[in-house]
Formats: sequence, C-alpha cells, structure tokens
Amino acid sequence: MAKPFHVAGLRDLEKQLERLNRSTGKGILRRVLRKEAEPMAADMEANAPEDPDGQRTLKNSIGVGSRLSKRQARLHRKMFKSDRASVEMFVGAGAVPSAHQQEFGNSRHGAQPFARPAWDKAKGSILANVSSSLWTAVEKSIKRATKRGTLIK
Repeated sequence: MAKPFHVAGLRDLEKQLERLNRSTGKGILRRVLRKEAEPMAADMEANAPEDPDGQRTLKNSIGVGSRLSKRQARLHRKMFKSDRASVEMFVGAGAVPSAHQQEFGNSRHGAQPFARPAWDKAKGSILANVSSSLWTAVEKSIKRATKRGTLIK
C-alpha cells in the first residue's frame, strides 16, 4: 500500500518561476529533473539483468530523457492530451521490447525487477531533492535576470 506524503512550498516556487521567461523556467526544470533522476537510472542499470547474447541489452538502454519511443509517445499522448505547458522527464528502459517482460515476468520467465527497486529506494528523497534544487536554481536565475533587467514581474 502506498504511503501518503505532503509537499509544501511548491506553490511559492511556481510564483517565482512565473517571474522568469517561459523558456528559462522550462530549462531550469529540465536540468533539475535530469540531475535528480540520474541516481535512480544508475540504480536501475545496476539491477538490470545482463542479456546473454549481448545484443541490445536492457542495461545499455536505461537512461533519463525527455523523449520517448514512437509507441511510448503515442500511448503517453492518449493519457495527457492537452498538457503542452508541462515539463516531463522520463526514467527507464529505452525501446527494448522485452523490458517489461524482465520487470514483471511471464509464463515462461520469472520476474527480474530492476525499475521498482530503484524507485522504492529513490522515492523518499527524490521529491525533497527536486524541491530544494529547484529553489536554488530559481533563486540564481532570478538574481541573474535582475542584473540583466529581464524579470517579468
């Protein structure tokens, strides 16, 4: 069962982000999300099983990025049709067809989870780290924008 958690201060952070240009704010969000997701991707890679034939291994495909494969993007668009203003970062296996089979198993092959253990390990600290890193990055950007005179509000 999932444990609830509470996050405070993100509304204030959003107000500060609105003071910056939209592209600057999105850039800050992308950089922070990528930086904070890297440890989870490294844990996923460490837990992923090796491919015996050495072809397109699951380990090599794990990464952090803002792009999905064509199939993943199509499925994602169905879920989030009208959310173009958001910034998203994805962590996981690339377009390897057997990735979900490794994670969850099937009738001929037992599960070898690599993503869930990495998420369970990171979920407690990742949100706090994202929040504090965002505050730091936004404050630095606001100082730079103030010096240049490019603040919006």
